[in-house]
Amino acid sequence: MSQYPLVRRQRAHLSQFTTTVLYPKNPWVVAFFSFSYPGFGHLLLHRYIAGFILILWETFINQNAKVNLGIFYTLTGDFSKAMDVIDEQWLMVYVAIYMFGIWDGYRQTVDMNKQYILADREDAPLQPIAMGAWDINFLDKRKPWVAVLWSVLFPGLGHLYIHKVIVGFFIFAYTVLILYFGHLPQAIHLTMIGDFDVAKQILHMQWAMYLPSIYFFIHYDAYVGAIDYNILFEKEMKKFLRENYQKKEFKFPF
Repeated sequence: MSQYPLVRRQRAHLSQFTTTVLYPKNPWVVAFFSFSYPGFGHLLLHRYIAGFILILWETFINQNAKVNLGIFYTLTGDFSKAMDVIDEQWLMVYVAIYMFGIWDGYRQTVDMNKQYILADREDAPLQPIAMGAWDINFLDKRKPWVAVLWSVLFPGLGHLYIHKVIVGFFIFAYTVLILYFGHLPQAIHLTMIGDFDVAKQILHMQWAMYLPSIYFFIHYDAYVGAIDYNILFEKEMKKFLRENYQKKEFKFPF
């Protein structure tokens, strides 16, 4: 049996593991994150299945096409080596998926912004808490800067703080995978003890080039997610107080 009343459009859905919310977003911001890393724009829209598929597909194609290595050598000015490492056959497949992620992220944002306007006007009831055998999720106020701080310490922790468990666990595991194959911990350790030559040799740039996009995204998503959930908490509380504690004779100002 559904925990929500029958409404035409829902503004949010609480489950044990996450809160899915409709809230207006800038289509260009979503397109930018889809440009920086396919799938990230879809995660901003809470379209997790599409986002995870695009992220994993991006990793598979990028590893075969060696796009990251091509970008690295291009940034260092070694254009001939950049052309040599890139696999043209895989690159042709990469371009199509890459462009689709940008286009679909922009298109979905425009459509979902319209859905938000309609859902907000309907002012449907919001469920403030979801309980189950695995976890408890409830609407509450959380500090955006705390979410960013935990994300700085390690990707995924900020999302766990705002109870985006699904995205948080995925980002956490995905980052650990990249750190392992990129040999980042060993390179950082060798750099700290001054052994720069060995650090440069063991660092795998094809894997390491994933990290800048990941770190930039998780900081933004954790911060914006905390703000969106705070606004949702305020909307639910205002509706509850208005319906239960406000006098019927009260006249709304126009």
